[in-house]
Amino acid sequence: MPLSSKTRPPAEVDQLDLVFRPRQEATTSKAGLLREIVDFTEFGKATSRLETTCAGADGRERAVATFVNEFWTSKQRQANSLHEISYRACFKPQLPRFFIERLTLPGERVYDPFMGRGTTLLEAALLGRVPVGCDVNPLSAMLVRPRLRPPTLKEVETRLKEIELPSGDSHPEDLLVFYHPKTLAALCALKEYFGRRETEGSIDNIDEWVRMVAINRLTGHSPGFFSVYTLPPNQAVSVQSQRRINEKRSQTPPERDVKKIILRKSRILLRDSTDSCRAALASVSGSAQLLTGKSAHTPQIADNSVALAVTSPPFLNVVDYATDNWLRCWFAGIDAKTVKLTVPRSIENWQEAMTAVFLELHRVLRPGGHVAFEVGEVHAGKTKLEEAVLPCGLAAGLDPLMIVINDQEFTKTANCWGVDNMAKGTNTNRIVIFVKP
Repeated sequence: MPLSSKTRPPAEVDQLDLVFRPRQEATTSKAGLLREIVDFTEFGKATSRLETTCAGADGRERAVATFVNEFWTSKQRQANSLHEISYRACFKPQLPRFFIERLTLPGERVYDPFMGRGTTLLEAALLGRVPVGCDVNPLSAMLVRPRLRPPTLKEVETRLKEIELPSGDSHPEDLLVFYHPKTLAALCALKEYFGRRETEGSIDNIDEWVRMVAINRLTGHSPGFFSVYTLPPNQAVSVQSQRRINEKRSQTPPERDVKKIILRKSRILLRDSTDSCRAALASVSGSAQLLTGKSAHTPQIADNSVALAVTSPPFLNVVDYATDNWLRCWFAGIDAKTVKLTVPRSIENWQEAMTAVFLELHRVLRPGGHVAFEVGEVHAGKTKLEEAVLPCGLAAGLDPLMIVINDQEFTKTANCWGVDNMAKGTNTNRIVIFVKP
């Protein structure tokens, strides 16, 4: 599928025929989401207006309103501490919250077909919506499920006391570049414990929580992790790379107290787990769906059952999730080689894969349901995936409502479209909003 869209400053634009008017019970204003976006000034800036054009299946050019402002920010509110699980290329909780609050009601289903660490699902659950998620990596469900039904800190402490972590000599020798021998032995014992509980069918939410926290503490850059100093906690370098890091820094892995680190991180994650928070999660967690598989094929999700999908898909070949998560997969008992992740190498491949996902989204969305598809920046902003994704949604029968660009002043911004901040990476959120007719 060829790339067939472009962005330009609009002519005189106040096209009220594009206004989305949701049900009056929804939290958005009566004038509709478009009017709210146009008038948004919560952080002191006026919304800038552009226009993106794309060709539909019939070959006719369509104009899609494009709005730029700071619509949410990390300063807007402190996100719930349950979100503080590291994962490569995840968005802030404020992004899904912005759309969940405006496009859904409590009790409705919110879906993420690329759930990753589960930001959309957890935020939806905290807001009383039923979370639905899918990811091809089994690791994803292990990171999400425990936070939908968190144990108390006392339960975690009691379970850790019950688990025996012998400091034997049986461990993979190559992992000694990351861990002290006694630390590695304790991790191997913990890994075996979870495997045994899974086999017996006796694993519970407390075990799942401890496993999740342990996965999150495997490698990092401070004494709060099990490993010697290594790269940031959302990825694991290769054994060869870690050996070079150790040589360069003249470091050897120190002994770490595995149980103490797990308990300390649990205390941080659970600090916002108030009675009201737990009640909100309990009200919907029993109805949650967490799927492991291809998001283009999800027969477990009923037709017309989802009110809103909020997601961030794989970004071409710029993030290698499989390589990043190899150590986490080892600890979780997952054969990383069997996880067939979507890593498109070209725009055309990416569009083909995303069109298949949109076809499935069209099936599961209820009429009037929405997709908020966040594509961020890639190739230092030179590739604009928000333009590439428009033909994909159109091909699946979805109508593009608008493009929302959340532009935060991280460093220097040149203009509302180019967003030249003098740095590589994802510095704006670019979200294409579709609706199912």
